[in-house]
Amino acid sequence: MSSTIEDVINKIKDAAEGDDLSRYLSEFNEIFNSVIKDGMLNKLQTGQFDFLDPASLNGASQLFEQGINLDPSAMLATQLSFMQDQVKLWQQTTMSLLGGERAQDDVIKVERGDKRFENEQWSENPLFSHIKQAYLLNSKFIKSLGDSMSFKDKETEEQVRFYLRQFSNSFAPTNFAATNPEVCQAIIDSKGQNLVNGLKNFLADVEKSPASMLSVSLTDTDAFTPGVNVAISPGQVVFQNELIQLIQYDAATKKVQQIPLLLTPPFINKFYIMDLSEKNSLVKWLTEQGFTVFMISWVNPTKELAHKNFEDYMIEGVIAARDAITGITRQKEVNAVGYCVGGTLLSCAQAYLISSGATPFKSTSYFTSLMDFSQPGEPGVYLNERFMEALDTAAQQAGYCDGRNIAVGFSLLRENHLYWSYFVNNYLMGKDPAPFDLLYWNSDSSNIPAALVSFYSQNMYMNNKLIEPGGITLAGVPIDLRKIDTPAFFVSTINDHIAVWQGTYIGAQVHSGDTRFVLAGSGHIAGIINPPEGNKYGYWTNEELPETAEKWMEGSETHEGSWWPHWAEWAKPLSGKLVPARVPGSQSAYPALEPAPGSYVTVQCKDIN
Repeated sequence: MSSTIEDVINKIKDAAEGDDLSRYLSEFNEIFNSVIKDGMLNKLQTGQFDFLDPASLNGASQLFEQGINLDPSAMLATQLSFMQDQVKLWQQTTMSLLGGERAQDDVIKVERGDKRFENEQWSENPLFSHIKQAYLLNSKFIKSLGDSMSFKDKETEEQVRFYLRQFSNSFAPTNFAATNPEVCQAIIDSKGQNLVNGLKNFLADVEKSPASMLSVSLTDTDAFTPGVNVAISPGQVVFQNELIQLIQYDAATKKVQQIPLLLTPPFINKFYIMDLSEKNSLVKWLTEQGFTVFMISWVNPTKELAHKNFEDYMIEGVIAARDAITGITRQKEVNAVGYCVGGTLLSCAQAYLISSGATPFKSTSYFTSLMDFSQPGEPGVYLNERFMEALDTAAQQAGYCDGRNIAVGFSLLRENHLYWSYFVNNYLMGKDPAPFDLLYWNSDSSNIPAALVSFYSQNMYMNNKLIEPGGITLAGVPIDLRKIDTPAFFVSTINDHIAVWQGTYIGAQVHSGDTRFVLAGSGHIAGIINPPEGNKYGYWTNEELPETAEKWMEGSETHEGSWWPHWAEWAKPLSGKLVPARVPGSQSAYPALEPAPGSYVTVQCKDIN
């Protein structure tokens, strides 16, 4: 290793002593490339940043082998329009540079909501205005390529458009120091200190990233600690096994609902999405409403748990938690909530309990949970055979799917907002990301065992077997969601791009018991974690479950504020009478093992080899 981090930083500082911006940028690029080539970190020894191609754009070329055809006439029209606009742009730019009157209207305008070009220099400086418009014209041309193609199916079309979008957005001039006016000004003002700081941030992120992708920090991860300012609700771990710790939370009222409540979070992130900071904690709110709340905290699996499958998560997770709760509270019945994939798992557990003759959950509530995967949302763009084979191979080799890869993949579904904006802020501007509890949770991923990855991807996303009666068998029992005849509450969000509400609505129709469907405002996270005090977003209700989601919406009623109180009104009549508050760990068979949030939640992916 011919360089150290200190050597690189000193060279960059030396290069910034002068005021020649072009020389400085040249020096910086040369030094930055030498960092890569010298292999300062083991992950960089190949001399190439494989993870700087986060969207796997090579996959786009594979799609062209699957019968995609171009419309020659449409392509010709696109090319002619592109050439005409480029000529017009050069004419305007030349006039501006020669001191002529600047054109009142740009050749192409920034789309509404695109915040990348808000700096005034993008409009007032002729050079940067040209760079901006040239990029926008090129992006328009790339998008038009998709419009001039015919596709063999909708899935291929969505994948091609996704790859083209990723390609276009990755090459935005805002993502490069020499073509971003804010970065250039920061270099001049700080004499390059912004890029020195940016390199430090970059190297720190490389250390925390998986081998295959660059995981850009979205928040100040040092600002949060589970049990201190996230996962804040007091309680005790009262049961644990290889896959879960079960947390029982302290009561906030002198009397509580007789029938306890189990929360099942998704297993691809930590449980505390439902127990963030004090003002955003669903757990805190539920205890204040008089519920006895239990929460599953999933293990962050290592390769030793590679064999754990979906049915293990059902038996040793949801059902084991239910059995422990009945022993602790001495109640035969338990109400349950499942969030995202936690809801999918809960529906399987409920169908399993009913079919096997065991006592099912008294009621089940599903937050943004898919049971029919015919409309998989934007994650579906990744889910082709080639990707699944690669994912399965990687998981089998490591023993698990690295949760950080999944987190980056979800960020790329909103790449300008959740990836490239932080790339610019952290590495080019040299700023540290601001602390934000929700983004800290989003970055605190969990691995998924190899066996579970293979089963879930093939049976749910690829082949949509769960919605079929007996389509999958778990622990020897064919799963039939139609047999779920207990009360069910579905809540989805109107702007959800991960579990689109028209898809989750199908699951509500399959349940055969008293079922209610509610549609909340906002998206997958903000629409669910929506405390009443904020009075945000609103929600829609409909007493009927018509044949289609569109008909449901036509007959719906709009309400202001959070849907949480509406759910509580539904849940309390199913929760029995009021009884004295329960103390976690007071049962001798289920003593307090450690205070909430427990130890499973503290294990991070970067610490697992």
